[in-house]
Amino acid sequence: MEKYAWKATIVDGCIEEYKRRHDNLPDEMKKVLHDAGICNYTIWNVGNELFGYYECRYGAEFAAKVQNESPVVKKWDEYMADILIMEKDPVTGAQPLLKKVFTFD
Repeated sequence: MEKYAWKATIVDGCIEEYKRRHDNLPDEMKKVLHDAGICNYTIWNVGNELFGYYECRYGAEFAAKVQNESPVVKKWDEYMADILIMEKDPVTGAQPLLKKVFTFD
């Protein structure tokens, strides 16, 4: 299973709102993530920085494609735009993949 990690920044003072929105993640968004083969998804924060990690049942390229083509994800991105600063890869439309520098199994 392919692993995917990303980072983003929360607008100052918005971490509690970010958490609230994710606590109420719409079922339609959960379905897109499931259909994309995304599992074991976790997001951490320190200060205003976010670090996300998930695993891709069908590969990161497939997960990015499903998300990039989804009107649900576009709607979610618009909903989050006022509290989240996130780069998007111009090719995949996904968050830029962090480069792995260490693994310990």
